Amino acid sequence: MPGAAIDERIRLQERPLIVSDIDEVVLEFINPFKAFLESCGHALLPRSFRLTGNIVDLASERPLAEPEVKALLDSFYGSQDRWQTPAERVADTLAALSQDADIVFLTAMPPHHAAVRRALLDRLGLPYPLLASEEPKGPIVQKLHGGRSVPLVFIDDILRNLQSVQHHAPSCLLINLMVNAEFRALAPKPDAGICAVADWPEAAAAIRAHLGG
Repeated sequence: MPGAAIDERIRLQERPLIVSDIDEVVLEFINPFKAFLESCGHALLPRSFRLTGNIVDLASERPLAEPEVKALLDSFYGSQDRWQTPAERVADTLAALSQDADIVFLTAMPPHHAAVRRALLDRLGLPYPLLASEEPKGPIVQKLHGGRSVPLVFIDDILRNLQSVQHHAPSCLLINLMVNAEFRALAPKPDAGICAVADWPEAAAAIRAHLGG
C-alpha cells in the first residue's frame, strides 16, 4: 500500500476497533479555519460543500484558485495547535468507549504535519494512536483491522471516505459525523448503510448498539 504504511507502534488488542477521522469529527475544522482565513484577509463562504471556489479574497471578493487554497491549508495545518478546538463531548465520549474498544485516529492530512497534530491531541486529552495519510481510507482501515472477527467502527465527515471503507470492510459500522451544522446541511446525503449523527452522544449510542450494549 504505497504511501499508507501502518505504524508498527500501533498494537491492537482482541477487542472492537473504532477508527475515527479528525477534522470536523474530533477537532473542529470549519470555524477555526474561518478564523485563520480572516487573519489572512480571506473568507470561507457557505455556498457549497467544498473549499475551492468558496474561499474568497475579502478585498476583491475574488475566489481563490486551487493552488492558493492548498497553500492556505498547508499553512493552517502547520499552526493548527493555535486554532483548532475539540468537538463537544469528544474527550469524555472516547474515554468511555476506550474501556471497551481500541481507538485509532486516521486523518486525511499531509503526514509532515502529524507531529503538530499529535501534540495538540495529547494536550486535549485525546492520546489515541494517530495515522496521517492522503491515501484512500478503505485499504488503511482494512489493513488495520486485519480481517479479525471483532466489531469495527469507522467515523468520518466525508462521504467518499465512508464509501471507501464500506467497499473494503463491508461489516464495518459507518458513522457520518460533521460537527459544523452549517456545512453539514450542504453535504451530500449519506448512502444506505451509513448512520448519520449530529454529535458525539449520538455517535456513542450507535457504537454501543453495534458493540452489543
